[in-house]
Amino acid sequence: MTDEFRVPAIELRAWRQFLVLAETLHFGRAAQQLNMTQPPLTLAIRQIEARLGTALFDRTRRRVALTPAGEALVSPVRQLLQQAAALAAVAGAAGSGAVGRLRLGFVSTVGFGPLPGWLRDFRLAEPGIHVELREATTDVQLAALSQREADAGFVLHAPGMLPAPALEHLSLGTEPLVLALPAASPLAAARRLALPALLAQPLIIFPRAIAPSIHDAVVAFYHRHGATPMIGQEAIQMQTIVNLVSAGLGLAWVPESVTQLRRDGVLYRRLPPSLAAPAGAAPQSETSLVWPRDAGPVVERFVRFVRASLAG
Repeated sequence: MTDEFRVPAIELRAWRQFLVLAETLHFGRAAQQLNMTQPPLTLAIRQIEARLGTALFDRTRRRVALTPAGEALVSPVRQLLQQAAALAAVAGAAGSGAVGRLRLGFVSTVGFGPLPGWLRDFRLAEPGIHVELREATTDVQLAALSQREADAGFVLHAPGMLPAPALEHLSLGTEPLVLALPAASPLAAARRLALPALLAQPLIIFPRAIAPSIHDAVVAFYHRHGATPMIGQEAIQMQTIVNLVSAGLGLAWVPESVTQLRRDGVLYRRLPPSLAAPAGAAPQSETSLVWPRDAGPVVERFVRFVRASLAG
């Protein structure tokens, strides 16, 4: 920026003195409002005019009037002072977490459950916080949290098997994995499920890297019952897995909340406890909210909100 267009550095106090004089058009009354005497006020106005290189007031013995330059400055100076007065409130709100941004990741299963309602209620309770949503698998969320590209996330894992123990966490609860079966399969229509027949079917499952503890729980369930899973297809998203089931490519174990995802050609069946005994019950999944231990006040507000929602 050239010197010709450089804005002179003028303190807010001087602009406040200008504005009071512009509103009163009387040096004596302006000085009284400012709790100062008239000579320092006169000097301050002259210094502003010298820095701007133009007169802001026409002065005579009978009156004080704004020049065109002074008239043009009244509105922007008033806005400047109002904005300056609001800075403390803005800083306080940001410091307390009442204003800010929350970059929130979530697995799709939470979207079938409480997340939409929570987001609605959180927005009403905390209008100053802007939530940026990102649907992502657990592994992607953990990478984003470690790189500070996310602030918190809802992740999926086997009960008690937190994917990142270094993170703070809040459990949303556990749910069983249920069977998603092709509607055309004889197994879907069977009154009683036969476990050996189920375990012999092609399995549609997510890659182990997505959620290792749940993947391992499913495989361990097969091993406990003397079977080895025959993986027919891997897919990342739950919706894709369900779509592949509808195409008849195999069966899948999905969290019970996924049963809200209706798809033609898919039937959901819960495995009776008696069928899994005595080698062990059907695998389960747990959903947790995770966040860094040094998270800021915005995340702390969201965690308090979720905790209260779970309790209430």
